[in-house]
Amino acid sequence: AIDLLYWRDIKQTGIVFGSFLLLLFSLTQFSVVSVVAYLALAALSATISFRIYKSVLQAVQKTDEGHPFKAYLELEITLSQEQIQKYTDCLQFYVNSTLKELRRLFLVQDLVDSLKFAVLMWLLTYVGALFNGLTLLLMAVVSMFTLPVVYVKHQAQIDQYLGLVRTHINAVVAKLKSQALRGTLSKLISHRGLDTNRNVWSGNSSLLTHYCKLIAVPCTLRIFESLVSTTKV
Repeated sequence: AIDLLYWRDIKQTGIVFGSFLLLLFSLTQFSVVSVVAYLALAALSATISFRIYKSVLQAVQKTDEGHPFKAYLELEITLSQEQIQKYTDCLQFYVNSTLKELRRLFLVQDLVDSLKFAVLMWLLTYVGALFNGLTLLLMAVVSMFTLPVVYVKHQAQIDQYLGLVRTHINAVVAKLKSQALRGTLSKLISHRGLDTNRNVWSGNSSLLTHYCKLIAVPCTLRIFESLVSTTKV
């Protein structure tokens, strides 16, 4: 499969890629039943025509080469019990893992993961409004057969731009986190009645406790850690 995606055998990859595109384009124009029926008729037309052609050729040349598809008819295509058990166990593992993950997300075992899943589903509603399933599948197939080759040919430039994007995203996330913390502190101070201009506490004593937990205690711990590290040196 990797060789197909990287176009190491151009002829084989072209056949597979073209077959996928033809099938998906056919599904966009016709129903699944019609596509399956047309494909079956095309395959039968080819095999029947070839069988008749070989029979006539053998009759004219007076040869006895036998059935033209004899090698394929004698080919073993049955699955062994071990293979069936292997594929069944693999399928069972993926199904159970998927069910457990969906249960964990929908029953909010982890609030953050459930919120991420909700945001993903919300974004997919917009994607579904713009594209249908076949269009997305067609785009996925085209991307699978083009993006790996493009990345190999332009790996240095792509890695450079990805690094810049990653740095920018990390900076934005850090900025959002700092703004969220600042907003939380301001709401807490305004709620407890602290006069920030005069640095006068007008709230009750629990405000001082919150302040120590959020600011004073971490700062004291950092100073203590720096002193300890300096003493060790």
